[in-house]
Amino acid sequence: MTEKILVTGPFGQIGSELVPELQKRYGKENVVALGHRHIPENFQGVLEKGDVRNKEEMEGVIKKHEITQVYHLASLLSAVGEKKPHLAWDVNVNGLKTFLDLGVEHDLKMFWASSIAVFGPTSPLENTPQHTILEPVTIYGVTKVTGELMCQYYHKKYGLDVRSLRYPGLISYKEEPGGGTTDYAVEIFYKAIEEGEYTCFVKADTKLPMMFMEDAIRGTLMVMDAPEEDITVWTSYNHTALSFTVEELEEEIKKHIPDFKVGYEPDERQETADSWPDSIDDSKAREDWGWDHRYDLKKMTEVMLENLRKKLSE
Repeated sequence: MTEKILVTGPFGQIGSELVPELQKRYGKENVVALGHRHIPENFQGVLEKGDVRNKEEMEGVIKKHEITQVYHLASLLSAVGEKKPHLAWDVNVNGLKTFLDLGVEHDLKMFWASSIAVFGPTSPLENTPQHTILEPVTIYGVTKVTGELMCQYYHKKYGLDVRSLRYPGLISYKEEPGGGTTDYAVEIFYKAIEEGEYTCFVKADTKLPMMFMEDAIRGTLMVMDAPEEDITVWTSYNHTALSFTVEELEEEIKKHIPDFKVGYEPDERQETADSWPDSIDDSKAREDWGWDHRYDLKKMTEVMLENLRKKLSE
């Protein structure tokens, strides 16, 4: 049977790179992108418009295209969520529940995106374990903890095959940042090339788990490809590649742009960053379905600068 894939949030940071990979794998005609407001004019593929909170509307899309799998990425991110907490809850929690219910009713296989935002100041900062205290201080984190527990509940109660990853900060040259606390790790590359200087909104010694987007997409497909009997975590898997401070990233960029200057003016996002781990332990993902990252800080920096230079010169 041909898989029919629906991707919500297809034009965000993850979706914009996941959709082309799914199209390569399943064919453009079998991947449906669910747009909401910001839809790129150059998108090539099957497009539907709708609101993830509207169950009737979403069921219509599922029936129309005979959907078998859903990648549910639609979400309000951390920095945006703090400005609109009621909307963040509505989109992140009620939007997920729409698809969990439809997943049960239509026997769908699902992926849902969680985040390191589930952790808080009471979680261990170093090598944060898979199973630990989850007391986030942002509404984004609260919605992700809620979502994880809902996914686990729907699996145990109804047998729904819904898998998830706790994404760290994601770094990509293809899409610009979308309102997350870790956006500095992408912005810094643009500013280094375009202006030769950057003012960072978190402190120099801020250290967070990060991942190059190519690794994140590969990990997403790996967890979905894994046999169901190999999945042991039905909340969300810790998923990471590297951890570095802003200062370490600055120094790595300076190896390529020696005159690059970085200033530091921490804003309200510093408090969010301080509540997240320095590094996380993703050994369960490595044990259960063979996760292994390919990009370290050196390789990621080289690829980011090379490709952004090309992009910005076009």
